[in-house]
Amino acid sequence: MRIIPALACLALPLLAQTLQVQRGAADYQVFQRGPGNNASLHIEGSAAGAAGKAVEARIVSAGMTLPGFDWKAAGKATAAAFAADLVNVPTGGPYRLEFRVAGASAVTAVSNILIGDLWILGGQSNMEGVGNLVNTPLPSAKVNSLDMTDAWVAAEDPLHRLVDSADRVHWRKNKEGELVRMQGEELAKWIANRKKGAGLGLPFALEMVRRTGVPVGLIPCAHGGTSMDQWSPDLKDKGGDSLYGGMVRRHALAGGKVKGLLWYQGESDASDKASPVFEQKFLDLIKAVRKDFNQPDLPFYYVQIGRHIANTGLAPWNFVQNAQLHAETQLPNLWMTGCADCDLDDTIHVGTDYNLILGRRLANLALNEIQRGPRPVAARLKGSVIEVEFTSVNGKLAHEGRLTGFVVVDAKGAPQPHIFRQRVSATNPNVVELLFYGKLPEGAAIQHGYGRDPYVNLRDSANMPAPIFGPLAIQ
Repeated sequence: MRIIPALACLALPLLAQTLQVQRGAADYQVFQRGPGNNASLHIEGSAAGAAGKAVEARIVSAGMTLPGFDWKAAGKATAAAFAADLVNVPTGGPYRLEFRVAGASAVTAVSNILIGDLWILGGQSNMEGVGNLVNTPLPSAKVNSLDMTDAWVAAEDPLHRLVDSADRVHWRKNKEGELVRMQGEELAKWIANRKKGAGLGLPFALEMVRRTGVPVGLIPCAHGGTSMDQWSPDLKDKGGDSLYGGMVRRHALAGGKVKGLLWYQGESDASDKASPVFEQKFLDLIKAVRKDFNQPDLPFYYVQIGRHIANTGLAPWNFVQNAQLHAETQLPNLWMTGCADCDLDDTIHVGTDYNLILGRRLANLALNEIQRGPRPVAARLKGSVIEVEFTSVNGKLAHEGRLTGFVVVDAKGAPQPHIFRQRVSATNPNVVELLFYGKLPEGAAIQHGYGRDPYVNLRDSANMPAPIFGPLAIQ
C-alpha cells in the first residue's frame, strides 16, 4: 500500500514534528462501518524522541471538533514508534484525524477520512467503464476510491486505470508479449488523451450517498474483455498476476470487510463453448468470494448483459442472459438488474447517461426498499391472446411509447411473425397481453429480447426493467 505522508500543522516547522502516521490510515481512506454504525481505527507510526510518552488524538469535522473526540489519550510512544486507537468513530466524514505527544503543540494529521460502506467493482468492460468522458457525474466529498495503484483518492471518472495498476494482471503487453507497467511521460500522455472511462460505479455511489447520507468507498477491480475462466478462483494463489487474486488482495488491503460486490460480466462467455458452463462458473465464483472474503452472506449485485450490435452468436448471448436470470434463484443474497433498454456509447458499452440509470437500479437493490423488478412467471394462451404474467413488480408494469420486445419462437427457438400488438392488461397490471394471428407452431414459446440487439421497453413503476428471458413455454 502506498503510504501518503502525514501533514504537519502548517503553523509549525516540519522539524518540530515527533509523530508520523505510517499505517492504519491514509488521506481519503474509507473504513467499513460495523453493526454499531461506527468503526474503530488502529493507527501506527514513527515517534522520534517521544519514548514513553502518551499519545493524544482528536477528530475534526467541518472545522469543528467532533463531539466526544476532543484531545484525549489514545496510545503511547516507544523509543521509535507509536500506536493509537480511535474507538467507535461514528459513520460520516470527511474527518481529520490529529495526533500529538501529550501536551505538545506539534500535530500530525490524516485528512478526508470517511466511515461508511465499501463496495468492490468487478467484472469486465461495462463495469470498468467505457462510456464517453463527457458530462460525467460531479465528485462528492463523501465518495472516495482505492485507485488501482493502491492509493486512496477522491472518486471521479474514470475509476479504473489498468495500465499502471499495482496488479500486473491489468498491464498491457509489449511487442514481445511481456506485461509492462506504463509510467512516466507515456502514462501522462495516455491519461491526457483518454476519451473513454465513465462507468456505473460512481453513479451508484453518488445515489447511495444521496439517499442515505452514508459515505462510500469504491474498490475498482474490473478488467475489460475478461471471461469467467480469467476470473477463476483457482488462480487466487497467483495474487496480483490474476484477476481473482488481485481482487482478494485489494479486499484485504481495504480492511477485510466490505458492504457488497457489484458485478457486470458475461459478454466474453457468450459463445457456443463457454455459455453452457457459464452459470456454474458464475455461482462457483460467488461461493469462492464469500469464502475467501470470510463474508458468507456477502450481497452480490450484478447486471444481466445488455445489447451488442453484432449479427453472430445470437443463441449463446441469450443463453448467458437466461443463465444470469436463473442464477439469481440459486443462492441467497443475489440480486440482478438489467440494461437491455439502455443506450450505448459504442457497439457494446452502456452510455454515460444510462450508467446513471443503471447506478440507480443497483442502488434500489442494495437498499432493499423495493422489489427486484418484473420477473416472468408463466405464459398462457387465452383465445387469440397470450398472457405473460410477472411477479416482483413495483406498482404496475409500464413502458414508454409502443410496447415491444416480445416474440413467438418455434420449438427450435426461431422467431415467428405472429404478434401484432403488445400491451399491458387493463385489468391486471402484472400481465402483458400479446395479440396474435394465425396458428401458433408446435412447441411455441415466448422470448423477451431475442438476439443480441433487441428493442425492449417493459419496466415497472420504479423503473426496474423486465429481464431478457425465454423461451418461456406457452401453456
